[in-house]
Amino acid sequence: MRKKILILGSTGSIGTAALEVAEALRDTVQVVGLAAGVHHGELAEQAVRFNVPAVSIADPSAETTLRRACRRGTEVFAGPQGAVELVEQSDADFALAAIVGAAGLPPTLAAVGRGIDVGLANKESLVIAGTLLMPLARRNGSQLIPVDSEHSAVFQALRCGKLDEVRRIILTASGGPFRTWPAERIEHATIDEALAHPTWAMGPKITIDSATMMNKALEIIEAHWLFGLPPEKIDVIIHPQSIVHSFVEFEDHSVLAQLGPPDMRTPIQYALTYPHRTGGCSDAMDWTTLRQLEFEPPDHGRFRSLKLAYDVIRAGGTAGAVFNAANESAVAAFLARRITFGRIAELAAEALSALDIRRVDSLDTVLEADREARRFVHRAVGAQSHTVT
Repeated sequence: MRKKILILGSTGSIGTAALEVAEALRDTVQVVGLAAGVHHGELAEQAVRFNVPAVSIADPSAETTLRRACRRGTEVFAGPQGAVELVEQSDADFALAAIVGAAGLPPTLAAVGRGIDVGLANKESLVIAGTLLMPLARRNGSQLIPVDSEHSAVFQALRCGKLDEVRRIILTASGGPFRTWPAERIEHATIDEALAHPTWAMGPKITIDSATMMNKALEIIEAHWLFGLPPEKIDVIIHPQSIVHSFVEFEDHSVLAQLGPPDMRTPIQYALTYPHRTGGCSDAMDWTTLRQLEFEPPDHGRFRSLKLAYDVIRAGGTAGAVFNAANESAVAAFLARRITFGRIAELAAEALSALDIRRVDSLDTVLEADREARRFVHRAVGAQSHTVT
């Protein structure tokens, strides 16, 4: 029987890559549900192409248009809870969680609540609610299989050793477009400069996060929850070629790494076929063209977000929700030309310092912390009277 899968966030960069993988694996994988935010036209095209029986669109105003564009009989869910309803009413065996940001948490929780395995590309779910998500997964027998290339690399390397034998993990980072820029120039980088990633093709939010290295900060927190490691066992190293996706160093100082071209279809396929491997559509390494692999320590002075990640882990509670929401709001403000690039990390730090960090006892606690952080950034940005050019 074919594995029945949901793709949550199907019109984003991860979602579209996942559909390429699903097409390559069509003899073993069946797409039974797709969820998107606002791109109803692309969602309808995907649903028709893959003959998907159920879809969800977060924008309720697009429901009628989406119904007309899909095949007759396609079930359509709409509105903020549409993706959750899709998960809860589907007969899927697997969900790929690729909705960007905090919006991806409710459907991810719903999938884990059903006890199905989740390919986790939405790192924010663990950043803001790891306290809730990990125990729920353990109780319901849901396995979280990382799709971020770095965490997939660690996940694969850990199959060669035990967690209590790990001395540390080292997450690689490309360094983004500003790896060699002086701090004063980074502070006033333009939108176009921040979106010009040298290695990966991603959506605007993740691309900006890579430029601030906030994406790596979120991955540090994600690694803490996924692998149950304390912050002192999680390191970061800059690797501009993005060929080595991460390392695991064991107590005997043996180091295992996973290598491959910067192609997200590889970790997506691994998550879909785990614990097996098969041929697919991702690129193969051409070792004849590889001349060097560079590594350098990150500059915490220029990329302040990295230190904040360790602060968040040590603070616990709602710190992750505050950190993530403040960053999301700050990135939106930057893309709207309301703040400078350098203010993004500053606003995240200010929110962490100003807002109370509480113990997480429910999803409502997490969502309230998220709202508080967004209000804080909104007020802080509103105090700036000029538009950034």
